[in-house]
Amino acid sequence: MPQTSAGPQIEQLITLLSRLPGLGPRSARRAVLHLIRKKEGLLIPLGRAMNEAAEHIVSCQQCGNIDVRNPCAICAAPGRDQSILCVVEQVGDLWALERAGAHRGRYFVLGGVLSAIDGVRPDDLHIDRLLALASGSEVREVILALNANVDGASTAHYLGDALAKIGVQVSSIARGVPVGGELDYLDDGTLAAALHSRKSM
Repeated sequence: MPQTSAGPQIEQLITLLSRLPGLGPRSARRAVLHLIRKKEGLLIPLGRAMNEAAEHIVSCQQCGNIDVRNPCAICAAPGRDQSILCVVEQVGDLWALERAGAHRGRYFVLGGVLSAIDGVRPDDLHIDRLLALASGSEVREVILALNANVDGASTAHYLGDALAKIGVQVSSIARGVPVGGELDYLDDGTLAAALHSRKSM
């Protein structure tokens, strides 16, 4: 990355920020300049918050979510349906579903998807833990909420076969037209998935 005329501490900050998703060197420089301009109100509190987060954040041993407590707030919440388990690829997917408020059961973070190209095999994911959890007497349904791409589909197929052997009901989230979506603007894959996921009226 091209050097700026700043000191090594600022260069290190730019380098580290540029490694974040969606931030390249230019965006990182702009972000760092903004942080420096707002040193008292933003940079110093951000540094404190990041240090505190690094000290206290843990991975939930039950679902794989990240929180400052273990089990996490979702797993510890009373009233959640213990019989329905929703499987997601990453923590961000869990947060998105929880934000939507549509799932009141439990979650399980798989840690990725199977990928021949990237060399991700079943042993690289938390599949054994998922199967052990799903085989428990409480779980009656597993929802596969994986991304709608080739790796997500192949992972869902693999998990579906493995979970069927346990005898648990397996379902997957529907694919198709988003709320407010206009057909003319949707891609072919989304339209095809919408037709295949159609239901009676």
